[in-house]
Amino acid sequence: MDCFYAAVETREKPHLNGQPIAVGGTPESRGVVAACNYEARAFGVHSAMPMSQALIKCPQLKILSVNMSLYKNVSKHIQNIFKNYTDLVQPLSLDEAFLDVTNSKQCKGSATLIAQKIRKQIFDEQNLTASAGIAPNKFLAKVASDWNKPNGQFVITPDHVNDFVIQLPVNKIFGVGKVTHKKMLRLGIETCADLQIFSQLELSKLFGKFGNQLYSLSRGIDNRPVIANRIRKSLSVEDTFRQDKTNLIMCLEEIKPLFKSLVKRLGKSQKNKKLPIKCLYVKLKFNNFKTTTAQMISSSVEIVLYKKLITKAWNRGQRPVRLIGLGVQFSQEKNTTQMLLPF
Repeated sequence: MDCFYAAVETREKPHLNGQPIAVGGTPESRGVVAACNYEARAFGVHSAMPMSQALIKCPQLKILSVNMSLYKNVSKHIQNIFKNYTDLVQPLSLDEAFLDVTNSKQCKGSATLIAQKIRKQIFDEQNLTASAGIAPNKFLAKVASDWNKPNGQFVITPDHVNDFVIQLPVNKIFGVGKVTHKKMLRLGIETCADLQIFSQLELSKLFGKFGNQLYSLSRGIDNRPVIANRIRKSLSVEDTFRQDKTNLIMCLEEIKPLFKSLVKRLGKSQKNKKLPIKCLYVKLKFNNFKTTTAQMISSSVEIVLYKKLITKAWNRGQRPVRLIGLGVQFSQEKNTTQMLLPF
């Protein structure tokens, strides 16, 4: 979907059409941009940017609160549209999904025509635009989906995979973040063609386990299947504070409401599908915007364990904290016992 949250809000509030808008928290609450439209992006606003900074870049920015229940309802309708074309739908988020249409009988089996039809149906029924990538595998389809945004689609046929990837910038590869990209540039690696020069062993020495993925992806190879019923791997809650928590005691005081929220979410999630817990973790973001995490193996969700993890994480920075998060990671193993101990 194109600028999903912002697009839904503009649909609901037509008077905002053509104006730069951002969905997220307020500057006073130290909120961040959850989504913004293309008018806002023209000023340099982007998701995850502090809203105060977004207002500096775009003083006329219209800020709207997040309406998650609305976005979920719209997303559910769109997911149902997908299922008219294939049962193999793997949602990545509320606004994005992989579809395997290999065996679809719609549009005489043409993936390109199916994508066009889906996009038209979304617009006709929801008055929202979507972009699509059509390719032989997940990696290439994901890259292609961004190629003709907004409200467009791009096709990479099997015969053109090599021609496409050799000119693809390496920062378009999923998993290549800022640090890895800088390292690649220092090595003279700018495109997938440059990566193809290196052997799999050389890439493994340079980038560890990720080197094996780089070897395949730089050649347009991705054998991951579309998984219709993806198992949740983790669940978490977090809070960004209006004022920094300047010491460890203040941080520990914030755990109780966060823990209560986590237990509530966890209980609701486990009703739908019970998953064994293998690990607890915390996240701290300091006032210099550096983030640290700490975790421990445990099937028991106890507040005292989170206090230990917060203490461990805070000691790494020992400076004011602007955000705290608590979470759990789930195990794929069955028959694991677990306990939730609220207080």
